[in-house]
Amino acid sequence: MLLRLVRIAAIALGFMCIFALSRQATAVRGGEDLPGISWTLGVLSAIFLASAAASERARGAEANMQKDLLWGLGSGGVVLVMLRVL
Repeated sequence: MLLRLVRIAAIALGFMCIFALSRQATAVRGGEDLPGISWTLGVLSAIFLASAAASERARGAEANMQKDLLWGLGSGGVVLVMLRVL
């Protein structure tokens, strides 16, 4: 259980770092954030979290890596949206 939590946190943190690097690269090139990016992140996070919850109930322990990926991406996206709103 602890290993799964660490893996989910690592995936969420990695997603957040990659998103931040992408935004910095866009800013360096003179670009700006797309309008509605927070809404897009929110919807994708909701889809990832719903898929993770469904796969937790439907799939066995053999799919833990896939479930952890979904939980990590979903929770990382939620944190990103919350940080952008605040």
